[in-house]
Amino acid sequence: MRVLLVEDEAMIAMLIEDMLAELGCDVVATAGQLDEAVSLARSGSFDLAFLDLNLRGVPSYPVAKALRERGIPFAFVTGYGTAGTDPAHADAPLLQKPFREGHLEAVVQLLRARQRPP
Repeated sequence: MRVLLVEDEAMIAMLIEDMLAELGCDVVATAGQLDEAVSLARSGSFDLAFLDLNLRGVPSYPVAKALRERGIPFAFVTGYGTAGTDPAHADAPLLQKPFREGHLEAVVQLLRARQRPP
């Protein structure tokens, strides 16, 4: 599984990358800023994505919109809970920080199930 990871904290990004690797996923692109993440979401080659909901105070909803347009399943990752989540993306899984590898694995499985057939 090729993964886009959008996370603005380098240490958290490395931790999530390691956890995803343990689950057999390959993080093929990482972005910490909105512009870069939107560009990758529009043109990158990956099977699913994990998006930090808050990128240095800026919501990652434009990234989610680009992924949705391409039919790429994604989950939000946040330390803030569900309060204030955009209703347009209410169906996206939410992974609450801090989380354990088992929680991440469950979300990976859910996203795999949402993939479009080739």
